[in-house]
Amino acid sequence: MTSPHPLTRWLSTTHTFWFGLYTAATAFCLYTCIFALRKAFGVATYQGLEWAGASFKVWMVISQMLGYMLSKFIGIKVVSELGAQGRAKGILLMVSIATVAWLLFALTPAPYNLIFIFLNGLPLGMVWGMVFGYLEGRKTTEVLGASLSVSFIFSDGFAKTIGGWTMAAWGVSELWMPFVTAALFFVPLLIFLFLLDKIPPPSAEDETLRTKRLPMTGRDRWHFSLTFLPGLVFLVLAYMMLTIFRDFRSNFSADIFKLLNIQDTRIFIRTESMVSVVVLVVIASLMAIKNNYRALVINHAIVLAGMGLVGLGMWLFEQRLISPTVWMVMIGMGLYFGYIQFNSIFFDRLIATFRIVSTVGFLIYLADSVGYVGSMGVVLFKEFGSDQNWLDFFISAGYVVSVAGSVLITGSFFYFRHKYTHWPKN
Repeated sequence: MTSPHPLTRWLSTTHTFWFGLYTAATAFCLYTCIFALRKAFGVATYQGLEWAGASFKVWMVISQMLGYMLSKFIGIKVVSELGAQGRAKGILLMVSIATVAWLLFALTPAPYNLIFIFLNGLPLGMVWGMVFGYLEGRKTTEVLGASLSVSFIFSDGFAKTIGGWTMAAWGVSELWMPFVTAALFFVPLLIFLFLLDKIPPPSAEDETLRTKRLPMTGRDRWHFSLTFLPGLVFLVLAYMMLTIFRDFRSNFSADIFKLLNIQDTRIFIRTESMVSVVVLVVIASLMAIKNNYRALVINHAIVLAGMGLVGLGMWLFEQRLISPTVWMVMIGMGLYFGYIQFNSIFFDRLIATFRIVSTVGFLIYLADSVGYVGSMGVVLFKEFGSDQNWLDFFISAGYVVSVAGSVLITGSFFYFRHKYTHWPKN
């Protein structure tokens, strides 16, 4: 038996604060680098490029989303069954494929290069669950999960800012920009992956507080789904709406800002940095709540508040009571109060409340697979079935998410409250 790496030994014995700081910072930086491999292309508009009656950028979004969506269905099995020993190799393989795909995209004439955007999204869809596997089932999962999750708020703006900078400062074309940006982030990505892979597994105390996490068989997945089926339907549909809205905001924010006559690409990092800080503080503070059921109730309340904030932000903007920047920050906070929860601590607390041996990865990928089907449908509807411009469509979608999402998350709360009341207590 090989002895643990010195970093692993130190992390096993150090104070919880230093373990949390190391792990949270490493996970945040790792996924920031990974996210740049996926989303940097959103800063470009690819104006003048069209294919089959639609803008080339829409086809890029659809192609990547198809790969990402298929990856989520594959991930239901792969990620839920993946053991700890395979995470680092799995992540390395996925990000390498995604980076090479951008190179082939740049080298191949349009529209034939769209296949390589599909191949970029296909591996990246499984990376989130692999990274979160390092963090789940710990007493500090709120802080760790929130730190990881806000990385894709911050990194969305950061990746687009760097992508825009490569075009402005280096004269990189829109077609080469995604690969150049990915290459800039790849070496730091390898360093942070090495550092994250050195954290020790959950301790006995972690398992007592949050339930032991083990790979799930197909039978385990069916049992869990049937046990909580009505509640999972509420949660998955609510998450689907958040995914649709979040993807639309991420992929087409540049087009929305252009309609508002805002051309400064630094607005992405300004708005997303403010959103990241607020969401991180709110969600990480839930770590102080030891009772898992109480935390699950508060998680529902935060998601519901986020849904309301999206609707309020849309109304204030339409009344011209707030600026576009404040509007995008409000919408981002409302959106990510829900989206971050589902991608980190919501399902972790659900498992801990009912003390069922399982993994967060299974639940995230179950919800994600449905979410991206919905997201794909909305993009297709916007491009081929709606005459609204990006801004008007975004506002309409915000109102739908606010109202319907509030109804769904309220239904989930009442279901799980009833389920917990009748659940055997150990």
